[in-house]
Formats: sequence, structure tokens, C-alpha cells
Amino acid sequence: MEIFVVPDAAAIGAVAAGIIAAVVRSKPDAVLGVATGGSPLPVYAALAGHRLDLSRVRAFALDEYVGLPAGHPESYGEVVRREVTERLGLDPGHVRVPAGGAEDPERAAVEYDTSIRAAGGIDLQLLGIGHNGHIAFNEPGSALDSRTRVETLAARTREANARYFGSLSEVPERCITQGLGTIMEARHLLLVVHGQDKAAILAEALSGPVSAECPASVLQRHPHVTVVADESAASQLAPEKAGVTVRVAGPAISV
Repeated sequence: MEIFVVPDAAAIGAVAAGIIAAVVRSKPDAVLGVATGGSPLPVYAALAGHRLDLSRVRAFALDEYVGLPAGHPESYGEVVRREVTERLGLDPGHVRVPAGGAEDPERAAVEYDTSIRAAGGIDLQLLGIGHNGHIAFNEPGSALDSRTRVETLAARTREANARYFGSLSEVPERCITQGLGTIMEARHLLLVVHGQDKAAILAEALSGPVSAECPASVLQRHPHVTVVADESAASQLAPEKAGVTVRVAGPAISV
């Protein structure tokens, strides 16, 4: 595992965008896993500044709310359209988001999981982490080998996402999310983390026991993980674990 510790959110965006750009330059038809929420936004902003031809890139979103009407501004389909597809110049036909408005969301989840495999799998998956350790919408208690499925959102997750809606009551209670097993099949996982409020959960995820109670802890089992965190988010890390490399705005320090 490689951890980059940088000063702020803008630096997170710059470093993470550079990693993604390198993947695309080496494989112009790369399959990217894209995330929503606040943490990835600086990454997309920085990536837009790279001189890249992304027209052949394919992208799969991590998750989507169930039950929002088509075109709802806070649906992840719309967020991905605004922040990823249009900002980066991707071909809309190459961008997939789970069908949260499907008549049968359970079937749509299975079909989405199958479509990722049919595309050859994800080359690089961008991730954030929730305050309770969720990645995508895999809440605590999710099986570490879970597949894409319909999930019920935890109260804390809905409260955290209420800032994007008019009120908590408007936040959907269910979603379609890629499972932890699905995410772990990506060839490279890129986790971006910002802020002091994420410090404790980031330390638990990277240094604590691997457990379904902290879904992000499953990242410890992946062979190729890169973490980009600001100094506040990284403040409680104990990187003396074997196999971890920390880069703090300079040469690597292997620990």
C-alpha cells in the first residue's frame, strides 16, 4: 500500500488526477470506476486540466439512489454527468450508472455487476470513505465478498448526505451499490480522504482489524492500493505496518 500525505484538498486532487492520467496515457481505453460525494470533486477538477484524450475511456459509477425521479439534480447519474462526463469530455455512451429508477432494482443490480465484468473489469477505482467506514454504499455489516446489490442506507449516511437535499426526509433510504467483492476486483484502488473528521476512521480502516464492521478495512487485502490524504486526515495513521510506503511531499519513506 502506498500513502501520499499532502497539504490540502487541492493537493489531493492534483496527486490523484496525476495517477489517473498515467493510467489513461498507458491505456487510452481504460475502464475507470468513478465516485461521487465531496472528496472526489477536486480530483475531477484537476484531471480536467490534463491534456488527455478521454474519448475512449469507459466509466462505471459506484452507486446510485433508488427511487429518485429521472434527472433529479442529486441523483448520482446527474452528478456523474455534470462532474465527470461533461467536465472530462467522456463519451456519454461509455459511462454507466446503476439504474436506481428501474422497476426491478434488484435485477438491475445484478445486471450492472455483470456489465462490469463484461467490460473486462475496472482498471482503476476511485474511492472515498464515509465516517462509519463505508465505501460506496457498503454500510457496516456488509459482507466482505458482497456483490452489487440493493442496500438500505444507514441513518448516519443519510444525515451526512442531507446537505445535498432540502431536508433529511428527501434523502432516499435505499440505493444500488457495487459490493465490496465487486470493488476488490478492480486492478488498482485509489482512495482519497480529506479532513480531520475522517482521521479516526481512516486509521481504523488501514491499521485496524479487517472486519465487516469497518467495510473499508477490506482494502488491506488488495494488492494495489494508493491512498491520498491531507495532513489532517492522515494525522492518526500509524504506518509502521510492513509493506506500507508513505510519501510526504517528497521522497518515499518505506516503513
